[in-house]
Amino acid sequence: MLRTIFMIGLFAVGGLFLLKLFFGVFGVFFALLLTLLKMAIWVAIVGAAIYLVIRILSPDTARRLRERWSGTTTM
Repeated sequence: MLRTIFMIGLFAVGGLFLLKLFFGVFGVFFALLLTLLKMAIWVAIVGAAIYLVIRILSPDTARRLRERWSGTTTM
């Protein structure tokens, strides 16, 4: 019984050590990933706003942009 309690404690301390090591080493990568995700969302929102303005002011230009980036469908 005492051996079981010590083994559980050993695994708990080992798990905490591995979590500390994992998030210490890879924490920078997670922060970088979240920063890049935030920037990508910001760029998407700004791009959508610019496209909306172009679509309202010049529908023909918006059509040409849509054809350029998404391609035309030919049947």
